[in-house]
Order: sequence, then C-alpha cells, then structure tokens
Amino acid sequence: MTLLGFISAGEIKIFLILGLLVFIFPLIALVDILKSKFEGDSKLIWVIVVVFLPIMGSILYFLIGRNQKIKNSI
Repeated sequence: MTLLGFISAGEIKIFLILGLLVFIFPLIALVDILKSKFEGDSKLIWVIVVVFLPIMGSILYFLIGRNQKIKNSI
C-alpha cells in the first residue's frame, strides 16, 4: 500500500530508522563525552569531531575515544 501516493509504509519505516540513527547516535556520543573526563583538550576535540561529522565522528568516538577516558580508581 502506498501512502501519500508515492511512498510505501516500508520506505517510511526505513527513513524513520535512519533518521533516528542520524540524530540519536551522535546525541548518545555527545552525552557520553560530556559526562566523562579526558586528559588535556581531548574532550573538546571529540565534541568538535562529533558535531561536525555526526555519524563518522560517533563511530570513531565509540571505537577510539572511549578508550581515552580517564578511569575512576575508586
């Protein structure tokens, strides 16, 4: 069945999922960056990378940046 005369329900679901990934994934990365402690200017650099390259920056942060966080030694 087509909605609006040209877009099917399956296509709308795909667009919604992709849209959520484009907005949610960088948002999660930014929250994690801002709540964590880094040495030097690493926090600022990661925020800039995620803001200007949302998808690629988020992927890079989760692959590389999370290992750069200062661990709490409690």
